[in-house]
Amino acid sequence: MYNVFKVVNWFRLKNVEELVSEDVNAEPLTQMKVMKLLYYAQATFLVKYGQRLFDSDILAWKFGPVIAEVHDKYRGKRNIVESISYEAYQDFNTLESDVRASQVLNAVYIALGSYSASTLMKKTHTEMPWKSTSQGAKIEDDKMEKFYKETGLDTEVSEKYDHVIMRKLYEENREAMDILKYK
Repeated sequence: MYNVFKVVNWFRLKNVEELVSEDVNAEPLTQMKVMKLLYYAQATFLVKYGQRLFDSDILAWKFGPVIAEVHDKYRGKRNIVESISYEAYQDFNTLESDVRASQVLNAVYIALGSYSASTLMKKTHTEMPWKSTSQGAKIEDDKMEKFYKETGLDTEVSEKYDHVIMRKLYEENREAMDILKYK
């Protein structure tokens, strides 16, 4: 289990990678969006491995799931990718070298990272774990795990991840694939 700020740093670096790419739709990661991505990463890890990815509790706040210490650190900031430290790179590399964490984080980012913060907030507001938790209270791990296991969150995330990876492999190897196609 990781410290939540290691996971936040993973998302921050992944977003920086996206911002320097040629993706014209890339936007800087916001505090609200990272909260929702953290929530879905935790839920996916719970479903897939039966344990937490990070150590912090997730609370049900007015605008969706929140991790209080992340909110406190980035209070008043919209964009949270402006200054990337050496420690953030180390955190990213640590999580990338953990096969289970890397797979879940990359899958969640591919499946949900293109959505806006408000779209993700609205999504969480329609789902039972947030809806059935009193404002300010902890969203229980077992509630998240049960709901997302029943709704197939890990399957949905994995399918989107697999599709993007296969498309990327095809694009990277298009010339070889075209040669094989005509033999």
